[in-house]
Amino acid sequence: MITLTDCIEMCGLTEAEIDAIAEHEHLPETAAAALAAALMEKEAEGARAVAGMIRDDIRQAMARGKHAHAADLLAALRHFLAHHPEARLRP
Repeated sequence: MITLTDCIEMCGLTEAEIDAIAEHEHLPETAAAALAAALMEKEAEGARAVAGMIRDDIRQAMARGKHAHAADLLAALRHFLAHHPEARLRP
């Protein structure tokens, strides 16, 4: 049986990054891990999509006054961008 941890490890992202995708897309974590794996196969385009989802989640958390959650999401975004520089916004 494949566990959630297995799914997360297979897509190459962290649990926090998968949680952000799940939140953005209103998906269970396993489905979010599958989506992440598919997106990350698209190299820069997919990485930018993941970063955009996390940015959207940060904006929504801030708008709802959930500053601690926004800070957690910001940490996830920073980690993601550090490991996937191709996802950085173009100037």
